[in-house]
Amino acid sequence: MKRLFLLGIVGICIFIMFSGCSKSTRTALDGKIKIYLADKSAAFDAVNIVVSQVSVHTSDGDSLSGWTVICDTTQTHDLLELTNGAMALFANHQLEPGHYTQIRLKIGDGSHVIVDGSQYNLRIPSGSESGIKLNHQFQIQEDVTYELLLDFDAEKSVINKGNGQYQLKPVIRAVAKATSGSISGTVNPKSVEAFALTDPDTVAQAHSDTSGYFKLIALPEGSYSVHIVADDTTYADTTFSDVAVLAGQTTDQGNIQLRKK
Repeated sequence: MKRLFLLGIVGICIFIMFSGCSKSTRTALDGKIKIYLADKSAAFDAVNIVVSQVSVHTSDGDSLSGWTVICDTTQTHDLLELTNGAMALFANHQLEPGHYTQIRLKIGDGSHVIVDGSQYNLRIPSGSESGIKLNHQFQIQEDVTYELLLDFDAEKSVINKGNGQYQLKPVIRAVAKATSGSISGTVNPKSVEAFALTDPDTVAQAHSDTSGYFKLIALPEGSYSVHIVADDTTYADTTFSDVAVLAGQTTDQGNIQLRKK
């Protein structure tokens, strides 16, 4: 009997540890939303963001009402670990069917950036009180999961104010996974920066891993130029034009050999 009691306690603990922000308190007729977080590469050692709450806003509500909390578990994410195709699921919640217009992230205390081995707190205007609001319209349907990717741009979002002071002004793209695709490739030399461009804008950016592999994600369906810059400046930059991206698919550029200057 004591053994069974202990196994029951362990089972409860495991369920709590892995349930996280996954909530299933509504009916089978509801839909579901999953929100993932990813980032472009940036010139920092780490960018740790503390998210204390995630909520969505229905089109039926005003600026104060109509918010539904979909995650109230505090999470810390190093954005620089979520690059080159890596992403983190940080909200997974059932929702009533309907039209939604905004996502709100409340940023908690403890967010910081690490530069050259030194840690600096990130000042976040209104982030912990009113929250960071992202305009993104989406429809929740019965018994259908809507997957959304929030593509953070840490390079543009973290502002060096001088004297060891850093401020977070988030630059975030919200892209539905169902309507977006990816571009990948493997490059020699192996350390490169890859860009997906729709002239003149950079839509996605990634640094290759140790094998030379890169993946540019959250690209709306369409045509892109892929620009590759080697860390080793003895190699010439390379650009591929008219690279087609289809929703739900990865366009693989295969093995890419850069030429010497």
